[in-house]
Formats: sequence, structure tokens, C-alpha cells
Amino acid sequence: MTHVPKRSSRKLKRDIIVIGASAGGVEALLKFVRSLPHDFPASIFVVQHVAPYAPSLLPELLGHVSALPVKHPKDGELIRPGIIYVAPPDQHLLIEDDKVLVKRGPKENRFRPSIDALFRSAAYGYGPRVIGVVLTGYLDDGTSGLWSVKRMGGVVIVQNPQDASFPDMPANALEFVEPDYLTPLAELSGLLVRLTAELVPHKPKIAKADLERLRIELTIAKHDNAFELGIIEQGEPTAFTCPDCHGALTQLIEGNLIRYRCHTGHAYTISALLSEVSESVESMLYQSMRGLEETKMLLESIGEHFADTEQQAIAKMFFQKADVAGQQARLVHDSIFKHEIVSGDLKYQNNKPS
Repeated sequence: MTHVPKRSSRKLKRDIIVIGASAGGVEALLKFVRSLPHDFPASIFVVQHVAPYAPSLLPELLGHVSALPVKHPKDGELIRPGIIYVAPPDQHLLIEDDKVLVKRGPKENRFRPSIDALFRSAAYGYGPRVIGVVLTGYLDDGTSGLWSVKRMGGVVIVQNPQDASFPDMPANALEFVEPDYLTPLAELSGLLVRLTAELVPHKPKIAKADLERLRIELTIAKHDNAFELGIIEQGEPTAFTCPDCHGALTQLIEGNLIRYRCHTGHAYTISALLSEVSESVESMLYQSMRGLEETKMLLESIGEHFADTEQQAIAKMFFQKADVAGQQARLVHDSIFKHEIVSGDLKYQNNKPS
């Protein structure tokens, strides 16, 4: 029997590029793909946050200026080099076993598609062959996934926040992940051409627990069965509940990054969770104000009825109660306009130049 040696990672090149962008991302992606050469050797996977309820024209927009083909992939199609794959609306874009997966798993950081989900799938399946890129955007989707790319031996690139239209997303990535390259957008394509020509290093040794968590989170993004997979056993239980489904949240630690997942699969960073909770508080305040204003109108209507029937004492009592309800509604109204949407970006936002 002839012994066939395993393929050495030293003979492989970096051929999997995953890119995440949010606010300002369409313009950034247009500039980026315009500068890519027609013979670019790697496969590119892009998650751009888009509205879930409308068709995405991003492949057409990018394809109009790109020398490379751009497409929304079909679930299960084989990965080919020199193709730009763009996540469809309301679907996670994942990669596994040299195939593109398009799945409607639970949202992460309120988004589907999720940058983190794409990055983790690439890191788990392709390790040092992966180049992860975070571009312009709000909040911090992509930070956790970028941490996994780094942990599994991939290369991390972050757009210089000073160069980004919306610097929050790259700034958050820099806070928790040490980049291999901090670059302006104009230099990104040239950097990728150089990096894809290099041979990859050996895979780093990874703890079994880290690999198991990555496997579970990838499976959640594909199949939405977090409870059966035992995600609650992968971290520490908390007293917090999921803003989406109100399930119990488990705290997960990645380096200095804290994240949360509920037992149905929704995932949040601290920034996303704070933002979601503060928006929920604002919504409840508006509901309270509406209820008090409706109470005032109802009490006034009853008071007018008694006034019309010359029962002035009773009418006066209802009018007084209406005034109290109106004062309470005004207090809630003032609270709403003093209420601040809180997130982990507050520190950065407060330090932004005016």
C-alpha cells in the first residue's frame, strides 16, 4: 500500500478573504472592488448589512465596476477562486467543506446576515488560509469573528478608523483584536494581492474547548438549534434575557471580549445588547405615554358627559383626574427626550471630534 502524505499547510496560500461592512460600506466596497485585478487568485466573501425586506442590488452595483464576477451565491454551491460572493438579505453567508452556505439561522447583534457568523465559519474551516477584513460601520459586528480569525491563525486587517466614513466598527475591532495590518481603504487591494501570494504558516494549536465552541456556533448559524447543542454549557449563565425572544442569556468570553447567547441562538456583544435594551426602554416609555394620554382623553370624555347632564361635582372629579394623567404623561414625555441610547460605543462617541 502506497502511503500518501497529508497536504502540508506550507504549500497552501491565503485564498479565503472575508470582508464585513455596515454603514458607509457600499461606497467603500465599490472603491475596493474597482481596484482588484482581473486575475485575483482568492475567493472573496462579503457581508454588507442591508435591509431584510427588500432585494439587494449590491452584486449588480459591484459587478458594474469590478473586473471579477460578483454574485449572490446559492446554498451549497462550490467555492471558486476569483469570485466575489455577497450575502443575500436576511440570510447568513457561511463557508464549509469548500461550499458556500446560505442559511437563515438566528440573528447576531440584531443582524442577518452577520459578519461574525461568516468570519467564524471561515476561521473554523480554513484557519491560516483566511484573511479577515473589517471596514466602515456602526457598533461592533465583526469584532468577535475577527478574534476567531486571529485565534485560528488567519490574517487580520482593519480599515484605519480615521479613513472610515463610520469609524465605530473598525475602532471596536481594534479595541479587542490586534490587527496584522491597519490600512486605509485605498491600499487594501494591493495588500491583499501581496498576502494571497504568500504561503500560509502552520496551523496554531487550539484548545479543544475553543474548537468545540466554534463548531457549535457555526452549527447554530446553519440550523438554529442552540438548545440541543448545549450552548448554555459553553459559558456562564446570567440574569439577563434576550431582547429578541426573552430567553436566558449565557455569557461567553473571547480574550477580553464579552458576548452573550440565548438558548435559542440569538447572539449579542455588550454594545449590541446595551443598544437593544435602551431602545426597548424607549419603546416602553412611548407605550406608557400613549396609555396615559388615552387615559386623559377618556377621563375628559366622561367629565364632559357629566357636565352636560349638569352633574358638576362628578364632572369636576373626572376633570381633575384627567389633569393628573396629563401631568404624568408630560413627565414620561420629558423622560423620553432625555433618554439616551446607550451602547459600548458611548465612550468612543463621546470622544469623537466635533
